[in-house]
Amino acid sequence: MHWFTLSLLSAGFLGFYEIAKKVSVRENAVPPVLFFNVMTSALLWLPFVIWSKAAGETIPFEMLRVASLTGTAHSQLFLKAIIAGSSWIFASFALKHLPMSIAAPIRASSPLWTILIATLFMQERPSPLQWLGIAIILVSFWAFSLVGRREGIQFHRDRWVGFMLLATLLGSLSALYDKYLLQNKNMTPSTVQAWFSIYLVVFMAPLMMHWTVRRRKLERFQWRWAIPMIAILLLVSDFLYFSAISDKDAMISLISPLRRTSVVIAFVAGILMYKEKNWRSKAVCIVTMLTGVYVLSFSKS
Repeated sequence: MHWFTLSLLSAGFLGFYEIAKKVSVRENAVPPVLFFNVMTSALLWLPFVIWSKAAGETIPFEMLRVASLTGTAHSQLFLKAIIAGSSWIFASFALKHLPMSIAAPIRASSPLWTILIATLFMQERPSPLQWLGIAIILVSFWAFSLVGRREGIQFHRDRWVGFMLLATLLGSLSALYDKYLLQNKNMTPSTVQAWFSIYLVVFMAPLMMHWTVRRRKLERFQWRWAIPMIAILLLVSDFLYFSAISDKDAMISLISPLRRTSVVIAFVAGILMYKEKNWRSKAVCIVTMLTGVYVLSFSKS
């Protein structure tokens, strides 16, 4: 399957992941939501890690085989867990306090940073038509921030907007690091995803412990089945994403904005589930973004 198609499929699952995350953190303690989420991912991958170690040749699908790694490679994947895990922490706290139809577009602005870094330091050179598609998508994201002002969200003052922007920057760094691991270090998507999921549990454990000891009585936790669904939906989305980015012809400066079209699903959910405001103006932004996706699709043919 072409990396462009894989990227769009990844975006679809990522949109439903955003919905599950909002349902999980809304009026709920964030640390246990994050911990049980990453625990679900680790438990799903752990059998394949053990199976690959014991009798990897018997695994029927190559995409589920987890390769053996050196100590250096393990440290590189733990670093990915630190970068991405930090992004998730900031994003989850922000999503808890912001409307989903505002938080998702802010998060979707990550291609701006990804494109800047990729073109300056990774020698990626999109074609003029591809740049046009990227520009259209980024303009639609910027327009979302203008709509947010009508809802009383001052982007330069709001603490949670700051959290989401920081999460976005860290997410962009994580995306570029993914390319390094998958293309430069030739790690397989399953290997990256499996060990990354396991190391996330280690990274999130101190936050969970702090909540258990000091914040449990102040921030109540309610179990919701949306919590494990966060992990399942993200695993599928990330596997498609890793498969796309492992393609030697893939360009991270195109994959990143394509994946952020997941905002369409979050936008619709915000309106239907939480009756969020200014949906007509936001719909115009969505149409603009889809136009950019069409231009990208046309440019690759």
